[in-house]
Amino acid sequence: MKILKWGFIGCGEVTEKKSGPAFSEVPGSSVEAVMSRSEEKARSYAERHGIKKWYTAAQELIDDPDVNAIYIATPPSSHATFAIMAMKAGKPVYVEKPLAASYEDCARVNRVSEQTHVPCFVAYYRRYLPYFQKVKSIICDGVIGDIVSVQIRFAVPPRDLDYSHPENLPWRLQPDIAGGGYFYDLAPHQLDLLQDIFGVIIEAHGICSNRAGLYQVEDSVSACFKFENGLSGSGSWCFVAYESAKEDRIEVVGTKGQLSFSVFTYEPITLTTSDGIQTITVPNPPYVQYPLIKSVIEHLQGLDMCTCTSISATPVNWAMDRILGKF
Repeated sequence: MKILKWGFIGCGEVTEKKSGPAFSEVPGSSVEAVMSRSEEKARSYAERHGIKKWYTAAQELIDDPDVNAIYIATPPSSHATFAIMAMKAGKPVYVEKPLAASYEDCARVNRVSEQTHVPCFVAYYRRYLPYFQKVKSIICDGVIGDIVSVQIRFAVPPRDLDYSHPENLPWRLQPDIAGGGYFYDLAPHQLDLLQDIFGVIIEAHGICSNRAGLYQVEDSVSACFKFENGLSGSGSWCFVAYESAKEDRIEVVGTKGQLSFSVFTYEPITLTTSDGIQTITVPNPPYVQYPLIKSVIEHLQGLDMCTCTSISATPVNWAMDRILGKF
């Protein structure tokens, strides 16, 4: 069995519980080193998690001979750069979503992966969670018949940080770092799940606006799109909604029923058919990225075939860039 020794580029919030611990839970895998531009953060993370080494320069971590796989947990604008650096060093990569801050950067990553024959995986971990596996099985097993419509509805109030001075806004609201606003951070999970079930989105159009004026990027997005199988869908996202308007829902309508589920809150799945209304509760593991990380590691060990690659992740960026009018 190939022993994987991971190096983390970035050790922020997502690595504390969602992903970081999972790398040491899978047989034949451990975390060898971490990197942050902040010496204090890198040292603190390493000490708290019992990791041997820490760095403040990504290249030093990549060049570490004891590190043979790289996890990139930085804001999207640096994903492509770090992924390409790692692949050119011959080290496979697992990148946080979205793959990059633009479709163009995704294409660069894929070209280098093809040229170097080094795989790149992307953290669309919801595909592998039991909750969404159940959603997919209900749809694919024909429980609600042929699918005729899909709709995403998402609304949340502004966060406290959204009222910050422009110089102190969170990186998710800085398009040169995040690729867009909150849409570019949250919609990838929703769009990836739908593409995993229905196939690649081949048409996408959007209308974007800034209604509250809290920051420069869009705070409201409406979109329509079409999948390769001909199914059409729509979505609306609002990040400045009133508290009572909060919503996290995807509705799938078929010829024999309807299915609705949440993406971020994991509310019980609601299945409506001629038999009545059924609610289905599906628990997820404590480390939500564990099932995907396990598949990535076993792929690299030659034991499994992980499909959550940079190639499969790229259509999400294409659809988002089309919706936001980037091209």
